[in-house]
Amino acid sequence: MNAPDTLHGLKRQRPEWAPWLGVIEEVVGETARREWEASVPRDVGPHASDAPVLAGATVVVHARVARLFQRLIRVSPTGTPGIRTLATVAQTDVDVLTLFKASLCQNTDPIEELAAARGANAVALQALVALLPVPLLHACNRQWASQVPTSWGEGYCPVCGSWPAFAEVRGIERTRLFRCGRCGGEWHARLLFCPYCAERNHAALVSLVPGNGESHATIDACKSCGGYVKTFTRLRGCPPDTVMLEDLASVHFDVAALEQGYTRRPGAGYALDLVVTGRAARSSFGWMS
Repeated sequence: MNAPDTLHGLKRQRPEWAPWLGVIEEVVGETARREWEASVPRDVGPHASDAPVLAGATVVVHARVARLFQRLIRVSPTGTPGIRTLATVAQTDVDVLTLFKASLCQNTDPIEELAAARGANAVALQALVALLPVPLLHACNRQWASQVPTSWGEGYCPVCGSWPAFAEVRGIERTRLFRCGRCGGEWHARLLFCPYCAERNHAALVSLVPGNGESHATIDACKSCGGYVKTFTRLRGCPPDTVMLEDLASVHFDVAALEQGYTRRPGAGYALDLVVTGRAARSSFGWMS
């Protein structure tokens, strides 16, 4: 299923999500724009064997970042108290590059500092800013997917260093792959393996089966670190631009895992240590050229 159809299905199944899905739709539409290819770093590597392609890169962002930030603020649902506080961010000059870099590296500190300084809700701002680098990360995955070694065995994404959004068990061969919710990438997932702590002892790894008859899905959990990964059995993998949507559509599995005491590890799986530059460091809702 393609991204527009998946979004339409989500809006139909979850009408109460419609305002936030409007924000997601804005980002999904942006991921298809080829202008983001210009910001994909050209000189990447050589790397350590466990380093994602993006690690240590210099990213030169362009005006679309500030414009995307403006649009996300404008289309954000104003019916919730947390989102309404983001108006204080919109009314002042914003260091977009710092926010963009923080989100790329999944570093929450600069975003929390901005929220505190502007009197905005930190959780709402984090949710919005987390979407800013998604179009660039998809562009990176389009260019770098072929560079991912088949021997990659880490639990985090080989392109951007993110933890997996979920795993897919595909086809009659039952090939298991992790999927990245930020760049849409995929990589080989070893059987009986926790991506967070690399636990491989079968006694510490459990599968939680939903009791609602959804035989295509399980929650693979680790007793050692308390982490989990949703796993879906499919004939073929979902397209990169639907991974984030599929993750959102399966939130009931996340709720079930939380009820059993398991969590998804926050932050990044690998510290990227990026340099982010652009033509302007600040924007008062208009990028300086």
